[in-house]
Amino acid sequence: MIDKTLIEAQNAARRADLEADYDALGARLARRGIDIEALTARASGFGVAVPSWGTGTGGTRFARFPGPGEPRGIMDKLDDCGVIHALTAATPTVSLHIPWDRTDPALLREKAEEVGLGFDAMNSNTFQDQPGQAHSYKFGSLSHTDPAVRAQAVEHNLECIQIGQAIGSTALTVWIGDGSNFPGQTSLSRQFDRYMEAMGRVYAGLPDDWRLFSEHKIYEPAFYSTVVQDWGTSLMIAQELGPKAQCLVDLGHHAPNVNIEMIVSRLIRAGKLGGFHFNDSKYGDDDLDSGTIDPFRLFLVWNELVELEDTPGLNLSHMIDQSHNVTDPIESLIVSATEIQRAFVQASLVDRTALEGYRAENDALMAAATLRAGFRTDVEPILQMARLRAGAAIDPVATYRASGWRAKMAETRPAVAAGGGGIV
Repeated sequence: MIDKTLIEAQNAARRADLEADYDALGARLARRGIDIEALTARASGFGVAVPSWGTGTGGTRFARFPGPGEPRGIMDKLDDCGVIHALTAATPTVSLHIPWDRTDPALLREKAEEVGLGFDAMNSNTFQDQPGQAHSYKFGSLSHTDPAVRAQAVEHNLECIQIGQAIGSTALTVWIGDGSNFPGQTSLSRQFDRYMEAMGRVYAGLPDDWRLFSEHKIYEPAFYSTVVQDWGTSLMIAQELGPKAQCLVDLGHHAPNVNIEMIVSRLIRAGKLGGFHFNDSKYGDDDLDSGTIDPFRLFLVWNELVELEDTPGLNLSHMIDQSHNVTDPIESLIVSATEIQRAFVQASLVDRTALEGYRAENDALMAAATLRAGFRTDVEPILQMARLRAGAAIDPVATYRASGWRAKMAETRPAVAAGGGGIV
């Protein structure tokens, strides 16, 4: 883990500037009738889960270029995730992916406690074949024409639930790559029927206090048709399965120019929004660092969430889901966590009373200006103060680099050879 004395020393060099910036921002916000301490409290209470697989270097369909000190397995991944939380105080949980992270649940609990983390939603994997697997998922998993393949996929998801129960998770995220690449390759209707029957068996295996998240994706690897291709299909699934089934929204899984914040609003109204996979994109499912391409869209999503946060029954699971191809994954996850937290705080700044007044008067210009006032406010001192009070780093990336963590890990973790395509 990162030495606490290093964090304290790094903070000591920056504390005076932070206090001056915080006081100045507090005075400006006070003129708008906003209590900076209330916003800092909201920032302090914020948390987003880190994906275990995100700590390794990602890749494209063409190549993967691993960096030094890559995690060798889930214990190394948890060490890296612990570093991220120690520096940001914003990533208290980890989301595991099975079978990539399969190990003794008792050891997982022990390691998580050691690094100060808990566990978020479990993630199943039926989009890849694994060593020793009896049946291939080349032509589908939960929607496959062969009942034996579907049964194998169901059993895998049930295993994920069992592991999750043992480590304290209370949700399962199911994403499949099932679909077709050619017209006529499959019956679009019967394929979906097979999927629903198999998902029904997974749903029946949920403990009483668990939720099942249906994750949609418009394309890849099924480029002609995808079984769960958009939020409408995901909503159908959640409604048909039952009250413990909800929809998971990945910010990169939509058609170009789709209004994601409207989707968020609709799913909340339906009582079926379960959570998010945060990332950013330029062209499609790019899995870029959150807030690097379109921070205003991230803000607009959070604007809907803050506006509707008191909706009865709303209980959202927030997780980062990214592929770090050319950066240090720890640094990217640090930046993403703070950018997601930033958008949350900015959305919390919006003057809801004024906004509703402009909406009632159909004053489009001033309504938009009210949102921009929140988005344009530099809330960095609030985020920094929340970290300082939690014992984390005022400047997480600078402190991480000063720690030499990556170089130290490169000395103990064997180098990974570059290879062909693949996300991790």
